[in-house]
Amino acid sequence: MLQSGQRTETKDPHNLAANPCPCGRHTLHGTGCECPASVIRRYQARLSGPLLDRVDLRIEVEPVTRSDLLGQGGRGERSTTVADRVREARARTAARLTDTPWTVNSEVPGHELRTRFTTAPGALAAAERDIDRGLLTARGLDRVLRVAWTVADLAGHDRPDAEDLALALELRTGIARGVPVAAGTAGEWT
Repeated sequence: MLQSGQRTETKDPHNLAANPCPCGRHTLHGTGCECPASVIRRYQARLSGPLLDRVDLRIEVEPVTRSDLLGQGGRGERSTTVADRVREARARTAARLTDTPWTVNSEVPGHELRTRFTTAPGALAAAERDIDRGLLTARGLDRVLRVAWTVADLAGHDRPDAEDLALALELRTGIARGVPVAAGTAGEWT
């Protein structure tokens, strides 16, 4: 946010949405889109690296099918189940951040995430490889760590392990890492 020539940051969460191509019909399955690959690459390149570096989660959403839209019963978890898991995760976060000026993972500075609130031994190996390959910046690592702590809290872990970091990296970079993304019951991912 710019105000009279000064750069200010807001802590309010923001959502960024973009079509995958000019026509908006390009999907993982490639159905319905007739945009040439070069047009899709050029269209997607319009989002700059510095802007994308400030995005915590990158999730590609498939179009809702007619059967999903009109189907009975739904496939997801009940809202009360999810709300209970979130409440437990928030309590876990609050307990960890007691006696600090922060109340949620998103407020914890990157330096503190790297020094005071450490991950399980070896958990950062994939992130370190991504940094070495230029796929992850210092800012990106901090954001991955915040997401990994949230994933760990949702899973009931005391601190992020390699699987929590892998999921956070996948959500951050969009690069599949073989980790299931949908949350199941507390303590496991399905």
